[in-house]
Amino acid sequence: MLRTRRRSAAKTTVRAPRVDASALTVVHVAAEYWPVAQIGGLAEAVHGLAAHQQRAGARVMAIVPFYRGVRQAGLSLEGVGRPWPVRVGKRDEQVRVHRWARAGEPDVLFVDHPPSFDRLGVYGEGGADYPDNAQRFALFSLAALRLLPEVAPGPLVLHAHDWHAALVLVYLRTLYEGVAPYSRMCAVLSVHNAGYQGHFPPESVPAVGLPAETYDWRRLEWYGRANWLKGGMSYADAVVTVSPTHAAELRTPVGGFGLHEAFVGLGDRFVGILNGIDCDAWNPATDALIAHRFSAADLAGKGPCKAALQQELGLTVDPHIPLAVMSARLVAQKGFDLVLAGLVARFPDVQFAFLGQGEERYQAGVGALAQRFPARVVLERNFHDALEHRLLAGADILLMPSLYEPCGLTQMRAQRYGVLPVARRVGGLADTIEHERTGFLFEENSLDAFEGALRRALEVYRDPREWEIRVRRAMRRDFSWTGSVSQYLDLYRRTLDSVSVCAPRKPSRRAARRRQLPHVAQATPAV
Repeated sequence: MLRTRRRSAAKTTVRAPRVDASALTVVHVAAEYWPVAQIGGLAEAVHGLAAHQQRAGARVMAIVPFYRGVRQAGLSLEGVGRPWPVRVGKRDEQVRVHRWARAGEPDVLFVDHPPSFDRLGVYGEGGADYPDNAQRFALFSLAALRLLPEVAPGPLVLHAHDWHAALVLVYLRTLYEGVAPYSRMCAVLSVHNAGYQGHFPPESVPAVGLPAETYDWRRLEWYGRANWLKGGMSYADAVVTVSPTHAAELRTPVGGFGLHEAFVGLGDRFVGILNGIDCDAWNPATDALIAHRFSAADLAGKGPCKAALQQELGLTVDPHIPLAVMSARLVAQKGFDLVLAGLVARFPDVQFAFLGQGEERYQAGVGALAQRFPARVVLERNFHDALEHRLLAGADILLMPSLYEPCGLTQMRAQRYGVLPVARRVGGLADTIEHERTGFLFEENSLDAFEGALRRALEVYRDPREWEIRVRRAMRRDFSWTGSVSQYLDLYRRTLDSVSVCAPRKPSRRAARRRQLPHVAQATPAV
């Protein structure tokens, strides 16, 4: 892939000085943020990274859309300035910003544009995406950029997440190219799930105000469509995915979701850094949400947690019956086709509990299994955090037969609670599960391979001493954010060191009009 960031020879350049964490400002721009704007693991990953970066000494904030669910959450919000215009293509839209400040947490700035975000869903409704998603998230990206000069002093790392925020980097390196202070910003993109890329018709490019030259094969064009994720990758100074193994997978024709050449073309600008989990929140020794507390040193409470879960789910209360669980969105990626291919029928002596919701075909399929085997199969669609804590506290085995899994969080939480995963050797599952030591991995995406791994797990389960050794080993593993945050801070430092930034130069009014930008100093809201 051709590096698309360009500087004119007439401009003087200087090197960004090497900085420590306390001198960094990191702004995360994302469509989701835990606990108020969440569809899947993206929200927890962004919050976890942001929160632990702040604890490491960086100045951190997040910018997120002001969805209806956030509006209704009753948060204590502070208005940021007055309504101000954001130009998307040929349209001027009025936007407000609200700040959510909490002690010990990064500030969150919500972009409030009711026509775009005051809706029932986040990305769509009834299984279909909103038809104006290109415009909605373009407006969000432009609004985020307009906020930065006042709310985020440098050295500044602008860290966008997935396709919904990828345009913030495209705008940064096109419309805002050479505009101080934007020219000093470091641009990082995290690819959490490359299976979702933001594909739109070619006419979406001018409709959201991007220059025509951005629509070519090196930047936004992808098989005759505009690809927001690819565009963000092409303009980023660094691209990160959420596990080392998944980074290797994305560089292959099989695992790259049609973007493998783009990932390969990034060279050493593309790395994999494993996500972490909040080990204070997911700690069975201190967890107030579970029936009995326990630890790797004292497993006595694990049995009562299992009994309480079996009773809650309407299953036979019996400590000797293995209880296998899945906590995941009911979608193809999570491997539910293998579950529905006959797995449950092959294990008549195992209890199965499924927690989550998703595509109707999988909800109907798993629901049918619960009706067919009511004494040992349960589907709980009412997912909430407290129930997942109780599920992992009481389970024996976690099932993760994923088609692909960029990182995964549940397998890390499960091991903390003494639940051994049976999972495909893909992405973050391969990086976080030690085969035959803290879980059981299988290679082929087939029912036979899945069945074989589960049978091996049950063979060990029937030997209490061997099972307990693995359970204690799993519970002692460190899945905290500490190591990952250190890697991110090193990445930011290297990127700031390597990016040549333009000396400040105020653009002419004619150039500003040509870019369809109002004068930056006048346009930024007071905060």
